[in-house]
Amino acid sequence: MNIPQEYQEGYERARLRHPERAARYVRNTLIGDPAADAVIEALAKVGAAQRQDLLTRGIEGGADAIPDAPPVVREFFADLEVVPAWFDPEFSLVGSRAFYRHSNMFLAAFVGAVLIEGFSTLISKSFGITGMIVDQGERRLKQNNRHVAEIFLPGGLARQGDGWKLSVRIRMIHAQARYLLGKSTDWNAAAWGLPLSAAHQAYGAATFSGLLLKHTRKLGVQLSKEERQSFMMIWRYSAHLMGIVPDMLFETEDDAIALYELGMAIEPPPSVESCHMAHALINGAPIVAGLESVEERRKLARRIYRISRALIGDARADQLRYPPDITFGALPLLRFTNRADELLQRYVPALARKRRMGQFQMMIDMSNYEKEGIRYRVPENVHAEKDAPL
Repeated sequence: MNIPQEYQEGYERARLRHPERAARYVRNTLIGDPAADAVIEALAKVGAAQRQDLLTRGIEGGADAIPDAPPVVREFFADLEVVPAWFDPEFSLVGSRAFYRHSNMFLAAFVGAVLIEGFSTLISKSFGITGMIVDQGERRLKQNNRHVAEIFLPGGLARQGDGWKLSVRIRMIHAQARYLLGKSTDWNAAAWGLPLSAAHQAYGAATFSGLLLKHTRKLGVQLSKEERQSFMMIWRYSAHLMGIVPDMLFETEDDAIALYELGMAIEPPPSVESCHMAHALINGAPIVAGLESVEERRKLARRIYRISRALIGDARADQLRYPPDITFGALPLLRFTNRADELLQRYVPALARKRRMGQFQMMIDMSNYEKEGIRYRVPENVHAEKDAPL
């Protein structure tokens, strides 16, 4: 197997314990998303305006809405209409209710830890070169928040739901970015494998699902077995729509955690791009939260650094060059807040409903909603600063 240089040391360690899984991971660093990549290859032959039009009509209306598209494009959108047998829309409501009952804690864990750890692999090279996070951090964070908010809305992953459309939109953006990076002299394939590889996309989906549940438990969120299973099913379907290849797509919470741990063993230490992205995400969060005062932004950023360090651990925080801090008491305070919410729900349901509505409004305020609706642009230039916002 032709293992990219940056993975060789980690692979040698990981294969001693998990030879088959380690081989599968590094093999998938050389694979992208074959179906979506074929679509982008076909659409590379048309102009940017026609490409955007075909993708917009395809995502909104399916294969029947693009009779003028190349056959491979029409087949791609026809295949997306097939709902996997393991996805149960009725059961998904269990996970939706659990998510929105604790949306403030899920958001804290998502911004403070999961996004950070999701980008701590060599996937940061892709985003670092394109500048999609560092140069447009506030917008990217709001788009990430909206995607999570939409897939957990009841019906969000139905064919005409925004969670479904945003999942496919992400897939096409990744495929186009992979196409552009693959042709760029900035990309070192021998060292890093394929841009936005199947391994990295699967790792990201595992952190956004299984690892998110793990971190929210640290914040005091206690979900039932049924709620966790439904939560994971929702993320699994979104990951399927985002193009995670079948042999890397998790089935359970334990699968996702195992994939995360395997990736951490194989991936090299966080790069300078990972550091840049971590700091861009944390320092962008106060802006996304709507704080205008510089002092207020700095205060919230310091708090997020502290919570993030407590969640991801001192070793990883130091690798990402976090400012030194003492994390004693950071998580217990959040656990106390969550426990107070649970007691409020039990004994004062009217006030609890009002508080949940406030949490939902906060989630919406911290998400990206365009007046004209979802835009399905894909990047036309490998460097985001030379392109229009996505």
